[in-house]
Amino acid sequence: MNQIILYRLLFLFFLPLSLHAQDTATVKRQAGLFAHATFKGDVAVIIAGTYPKLIELSGGKEQMQQLITERMEELKKQGITSFEGTVGTPGKIYKSGTQLHCLIPEQIILKTAAGRYLARSYLLGVSDDNGESWTFLDVGNMPADVLRRLLPNFNEELKIPAPVKPEFLAN
Repeated sequence: MNQIILYRLLFLFFLPLSLHAQDTATVKRQAGLFAHATFKGDVAVIIAGTYPKLIELSGGKEQMQQLITERMEELKKQGITSFEGTVGTPGKIYKSGTQLHCLIPEQIILKTAAGRYLARSYLLGVSDDNGESWTFLDVGNMPADVLRRLLPNFNEELKIPAPVKPEFLAN
């Protein structure tokens, strides 16, 4: 009898840990797909994975596509030959009104003729369906007023770190 109680207590203790791991595994996988599309320049996948209110604020899908394309061309003109990166381990998932929010660290390596630059940023994952699917915002340099317009129920407990200047890496 005592063993049954012990097993139930252990189950109740580990259940939240396994649910959190499952939740963060989903957001990490989807953030990785979004980041990979960004690094490859796959505009359609980028837009599909972008938080819908950001697309709306940008003027719609066509305008967003144009902005992304222009930004990629601008990077090429600045001497960036390619970029790649990885997403890190997602942080805690926060309830924000009817949404879930999660901060995912991202490392981006920009390659130039002079060398490489390591930039650290953050994606904010937003789920409207209790963690089944996620859309993303790059919040590394996003002004607080824009974030508040996009996410009026933003949970203040979720802290977005201040931007960090890119670090030069030798070739």
